[in-house]
Amino acid sequence: MTTRAEDGRAPDVTRPATRHSAARCVALCLVSVAATGGGLLLPAALGRTLDLLLAHAPATGWVLACAGLVLLLALLDACQSVLAGTVDARTTAWLRRRLTGHVLAVGPRAADRFGSGDLVARLVGNAAQAGTAPAARAALLAALAGPLGGMAALGLIDPWLAVVFLAGAPALTLLLRVFTRDTTRCVADYQRVQGRIASALAEAVAGHRTIRAAGTEDREAARVLRPLPELSDAGHRMWRVQGRAAAQAVAVAPLLQLGVVAVAGVLLVRHRLSVGEVLAASRYAVLATGVGVLVGQFASLARARAAADRLGEVLAQPAPVHGSRRLPDGPGRLELRGVTARRGGRTVLDGADLVVPGGTTLAVVGRSGAGKSLLAALAGRLADPEAGEVLLDGVPLRELTHEELRRAVGYAFARPALLGATVEDAIGLGLAAPSPARIREAARAACADDFVRRLPNGYATACADAPRSGGESQRLGLARAFAHDGRLLILDDALSSLDTVTEARITRALLDRGSGGTRLLVAHRAATAARADTVAWLDAGRVRAVGPHARLWLLPEYRAVFADGTTE
Repeated sequence: MTTRAEDGRAPDVTRPATRHSAARCVALCLVSVAATGGGLLLPAALGRTLDLLLAHAPATGWVLACAGLVLLLALLDACQSVLAGTVDARTTAWLRRRLTGHVLAVGPRAADRFGSGDLVARLVGNAAQAGTAPAARAALLAALAGPLGGMAALGLIDPWLAVVFLAGAPALTLLLRVFTRDTTRCVADYQRVQGRIASALAEAVAGHRTIRAAGTEDREAARVLRPLPELSDAGHRMWRVQGRAAAQAVAVAPLLQLGVVAVAGVLLVRHRLSVGEVLAASRYAVLATGVGVLVGQFASLARARAAADRLGEVLAQPAPVHGSRRLPDGPGRLELRGVTARRGGRTVLDGADLVVPGGTTLAVVGRSGAGKSLLAALAGRLADPEAGEVLLDGVPLRELTHEELRRAVGYAFARPALLGATVEDAIGLGLAAPSPARIREAARAACADDFVRRLPNGYATACADAPRSGGESQRLGLARAFAHDGRLLILDDALSSLDTVTEARITRALLDRGSGGTRLLVAHRAATAARADTVAWLDAGRVRAVGPHARLWLLPEYRAVFADGTTE
C-alpha cells in the first residue's frame, strides 16, 4: 500500500502540478518580470522627457521611447493574462485527473473517509483554486521585483530617498506576514465548511425519495444549511483580515510616499535633483510601496495553498499497489487464510479461513453485519485485509497485476452502477473487445434480453433514457458480470431485487454456465443457498461452518438466519 509523506503531512500537490506546466510557468515568469522591468523604466524615461521639455531641448526620441514602453507594457500585460489563464486551466485539469484517478484507485474508503459530497467539492472547487498556485507563484517574482526595483531606483536617484523608504519597510513586511498567516487560516476554515455543506447535500440528494416520502424536506434543508453561519463567519473573517491589511497599507504606504516626495522636494530646492527626477522618484515610491499588489498575490497564494492541502489529504489516502505476477492455469480456487478485516474501526472479520474449490458455487450467508459484503470485496480485492492473505489458484491477489486481477474476477452488486453511453456499453464495460453476440448472450442468461429489446432503441438506447426498475437494473448488472466470464464470479447480494421465479432462472443459468469458473454468492434467501454446492456461514466475524445447505439446515441457529430476514 502507498503511504503518507515521510514527515506525516499530506503530499504537496503544487510542485508536481507546476512541473506539469513548467515551460509555460517559466514563460509567464519571464513575461511578468519583463513587464515589471518595463514599468521600472517608464518613470525614468518620463522624468528625462520632462527635463528635456522644460529645457526646450529636442525630446522627440524620448517621447517615442515613452510611447514604445507604454505599448510594450500593454502587449506584455496581454501575454501575461493569456499565459496565466492557460497555466491555470492546464494545472486544474491535471489536478482533477490525478485526484479522480486516485479516488477511483482507493475505492470506497475514500468516500467513507471524506463523504462523496466533500470529494466532489474538492474535485471541482478546490482543484480550481489549487490550480492557480503555479501561475500565482510565477507572478509573485514580478510582484516582488516591483517594490525591490522601485527601492533600488530611489537609491540610484539619491541615497537619501532609499533611506527614507527603508525606515518604513519593516512595517510593510510585518503587515504582509500577518496578513498571509491570518488569510491562510480563514481560507482553510471556509473551505472545510464548504465541504461539510457539499457532503450533507450529496446525502440529501441520494435519499431524496425517502425525504419526500417522510415529508421532511424542510428539516433536511435546514440540516444541509446548518453550517451556513460558520461559513458566513469564516467569510467575514477573510474580509476583515483583507480589510485590515488594506487599511494598514493605506495608512503606511502614503506616509512613506509622502516622505520620499518631501525629501525629493528638499533635494530639488537644493538643486541636487531635477524636476524630472522628482517625478521619477514619486513614481518609484508608489512602486516601492506596492503593498496592494502583494496583498492580492499573497491572498491568491493563501487560497491556493489551503485548497492544495485539501487535495493532499485525499491523495494521502493509501491506494492499492499491484504486483507483477500472472495467474497459472487453474479452475479458480479461492482461499482465505487467517483474514482479519476492519470497517469503520470495527473488526468485521477476525482470522477467517475459507477454501472454495475451483469450479464450484459457494453461497455466503449470515446475519446483518456478519461481514458477507466485506468478504465478497476481499475475494476480488476491492478491499485489502489488515491481516491474512487471499489467494486465487495459489497466487496472492496482492501479487497479481491490475490487468490480470480484473480480467480474472467479475462482480455483480445489489445496486449496480450502469456506466456507458448505451445499454450495450454498460453490459460490455471492462471488456477489451465486446462483441454484440457476447453482450446479448449474457443478457439472455441474466433474463434481461426481453426488456432491453422493448426499450426505444434496444441495446443502443442511452442509459439515461432507459427507464428501469431495481430488478431490471440488477439484471443488467448480472448481464455485465456474465459477459465478463472470468475464472471467479462474485455476486454481492446481486439477486435481492428479483422475484423468486426470475431468481431461480438466473441461478440455474449461472450454475449451468459451461465456463467452469468459481462462483461466490452473497445470499439472503434460503432457496439461493440451497442451489449452491456449499454454503459458508459467517457468524461473529468467523466462518462458523461450511457445508451443503441441506446439512446446515438441520441446525436451528442456521435456520434462524433466514427466518428473521437479516441476511442482507
